Amino acid sequence: MAVTVMAAAVLALLLLSSSGPLGPRLLSASPPEPVGLTLLDCATEKGAVCLDGTPAGYHLQRGASSGSRSWLIHLEGGAWCNTVERCSNRTNSMLGSSNYMKPLQFAGSGILDSNQQLNPDFYNWNKVYVRYCDGGSFSGDAEGRAQDGSTLHFRGLHIYEAVIDALMEKGLANATQALLTGCSAGGLATLLHCDGFSARFTQEVSVKCLADAGFFLDAKDISGERSFRSVFDGVVQLQNVREVLSKDCLANKEPTKCLYPAELIKSIHTPVFILNSGYDPSQIRNILVPGSSDPDKSWLSCKENIQNCNSTQIQVLDGFRNAMLNDLKVVEEKEDWGMFIDSCFTHCQALYGISWNSPISPRLKNKTIAEAVGDWYFGRRQVVKYIDCEYPCNPTCSSLLPSP
Repeated sequence: MAVTVMAAAVLALLLLSSSGPLGPRLLSASPPEPVGLTLLDCATEKGAVCLDGTPAGYHLQRGASSGSRSWLIHLEGGAWCNTVERCSNRTNSMLGSSNYMKPLQFAGSGILDSNQQLNPDFYNWNKVYVRYCDGGSFSGDAEGRAQDGSTLHFRGLHIYEAVIDALMEKGLANATQALLTGCSAGGLATLLHCDGFSARFTQEVSVKCLADAGFFLDAKDISGERSFRSVFDGVVQLQNVREVLSKDCLANKEPTKCLYPAELIKSIHTPVFILNSGYDPSQIRNILVPGSSDPDKSWLSCKENIQNCNSTQIQVLDGFRNAMLNDLKVVEEKEDWGMFIDSCFTHCQALYGISWNSPISPRLKNKTIAEAVGDWYFGRRQVVKYIDCEYPCNPTCSSLLPSP
């Protein structure tokens, strides 16, 4: 049976022609077969294992016709674990063990969909969904000891490298076009690995990266504390992610600071497309208004639905958005980069058909996300850098868009 990755959001889409990400397409007469899980060979020897030591894996759907030598590799998201206890808890789920991973349905999942009408630029590419089971954005290289005495394997970097090695043997080495993507923690991983991914290919290959909902801010919460830093700091210390951080940044700043996208994008040379909401509910709930900063729960209703926010709260959200736009000024200076920063209350938009390319998809400059990404990747427009106005100005923002 196919797994639905974000069940709550899928339930909101039951009346639509496509669900997602990676859930069944409900109105299709005969949905395609789910894509099976491929476990890495010799995973233990390569250190490419999940938190519990089980082999990591991925789902590969072969391309066809004109897309047979084009590859899209997507890195799954799922937050982080920054303490031994939290990482131990993940071993009882698909975020920490391949024992819980099942086949996935790509139909209705935006950029992974094989329907030409819904995904005209990438529908027939080789598409890979890399499972996330290390809790460190595919970047760690360490071991720990759980409270029960078992070993915790922080081997995200080994997982990433082993998957790419395996794919190179399956045809990626002969690619003429390649796009590395990721959502949320996977979007951060995309930024961390973008240049290394590009370095695998000759200059004749078109290689680019798409970071979806991965532009996390180093911002103060409403109480004035940078409480979210403890998450990234814990990941850096526990999982040893220094290997993937910018050497220039590490020479001048503490490692935790170097894990933030605002620093990462300064040193990336490969063309990148930043897809993000300026009002991302995941960041609002975890960075701007974590529970510790709102003891009287006056923000609870607002965090659940931006339509419930009062005018004072909206001003705070606008300030958070402006901080993101300030960090993204670096992108404005990079000619071959692109971005789509909408004002919708949503998270991880490329993996949902409803967000990616549907009648109610968000639009900027009258372009859907799919159209904007396609224009950028294939060079159909010289500049693809779209920034939305402040909430609630965009009528194409639907309440049905996914919110974690």
